[in-house]
Amino acid sequence: MICVAMLRRIAKAAMIAALVVTIGAHWALLQTVAWTAMLADNLRQGSVCHALARTFDGNHPCCLCKAIAAGKKSDKKKDPRLQFKKLECPPAQFYAALTAPFRFELAPWTRAFPKSPARRPPSPPPRSLPV
Repeated sequence: MICVAMLRRIAKAAMIAALVVTIGAHWALLQTVAWTAMLADNLRQGSVCHALARTFDGNHPCCLCKAIAAGKKSDKKKDPRLQFKKLECPPAQFYAALTAPFRFELAPWTRAFPKSPARRPPSPPPRSLPV
């Protein structure tokens, strides 16, 4: 049986993962993994300076770097930018003016509030029947 605290942790982790994917941070994470793997491979073949230069120069991408670049391009193609148009209002053709009525009178109070019938509660109050 899964407890409530574990469900909350799973929900928080899912929300964080969705946010990471939404802002595109997963590409940065994958690129970091690719650079780390490339650096480890290049360190086996030469010195630290040579490995760092070969890893980050951009001329020797690994297969993971190529896949990341292709994925970024496909994400940009799928994400069309919304074109916001300027809200334009047509000019008014006439001028409207508010004028007061010629005669103005208040409604009488008798018509404004209807009278409520005044009823008194029955005396003595009714008793409930035994069940």
